[in-house]
This record gives sequence, structure tokens and C-alpha cells, in this order.
Amino acid sequence: MKIVVLGDSLSAGYGLPGQDAFPSKLAKALETKGIAVSMTNAGVSGDTASGGLGRLDWSVPEGTDAVIVELGANDALRGIYPKVTRTALDAIMKKLKDRKIAVLLAGMYAPRNLGPDYVRDFDRIYPDLAKTYDTILYPFFLEGVAGDEKLNQRDGLHPTAPGIDIIVTRILPKVEELIARVKSARGS
Repeated sequence: MKIVVLGDSLSAGYGLPGQDAFPSKLAKALETKGIAVSMTNAGVSGDTASGGLGRLDWSVPEGTDAVIVELGANDALRGIYPKVTRTALDAIMKKLKDRKIAVLLAGMYAPRNLGPDYVRDFDRIYPDLAKTYDTILYPFFLEGVAGDEKLNQRDGLHPTAPGIDIIVTRILPKVEELIARVKSARGS
């Protein structure tokens, strides 16, 4: 099973050795459960949803079975208009659906200091798209890690290796659901 993690610095492993990045630790967690995967880290630090769309075709090669889309954190941090983020993520979802690639959409929440209208509009993007495309949603990629000094690097934004461990543990059931969906579609 070939899985690509299309994301930003949160999945790229900013500030961490490669083996501590989210895709590496996720692959190890699956392997421990007896699930063999080929996991590609297509995370690019600083990337926005629009940037992810721009590199989608070469980041997700032919033969990919599933994609974990982890984009949008930089959009929110930069205050990019939510409609721009939604349009880019929608285009990513549509392209992957057209290619018959299963998706796990890893959501993001807007920083609360951007105001109630921005927060409302941004936070709706992920559940709305998951519903539109009937895809698996993990509502908040940084669940259990965001805001915890002990689980984030000095910048307060990027998880430490123990923080990545928590993300992997929490998202793992959704990844297993993604793999089951791929196997079901294949009839295997």
C-alpha cells in the first residue's frame, strides 16, 4: 500500500531528524500493527494549501493508493482569506477523487486571535470538504499537542518528537480506516 502525506512543516518534520517526522513514525506504528505501507513524506515547510495544489501532480505519483492531506496551518497563520484556502483544498480533493485515490483530510483550526468571522469560516473548511467528498476527516491534526510547551519546539508551533508520537497515536484509527477503505475499493 502506497501512502503519500501531502503537507507542510507539521508533516515534513521541521526541526526533527527524518525518523521522527510524522510520516516515518506513522509508518512504524502501522508496521507494529502488521500493516505494511510505503509512506512518502511530501511535506514542504512553509507550504500553503495553494502551494500543495501547485505541486500535487508530481508529489502524488501514479500508483499512490491513499493520501493524507495535511495543509492549511500556514494559511491560517498568515491570515489568508478562508475562501482561498477552501478553493485550493477543494481542487486537491477533486483531483484525488478523479484519480480514485482515497483521502484522509487532516483538519486545522484557525488561531482564535483572528476574530470570530475568520475562525468560523476557516474552521468550517475541513468538515465541509470531508462531507462533500465523502472522505475521512481527522478534525484537528494537532489535537492534544497544540499549546502544550512540553510537546512543541521552542517556536511553540512545531511538535517535538514526543508531540509527533501523540499525533500518530490519535490519528492512527483514522489511518487504519483509510487503509480499510482502499482495500474495500480494491475488493481485497
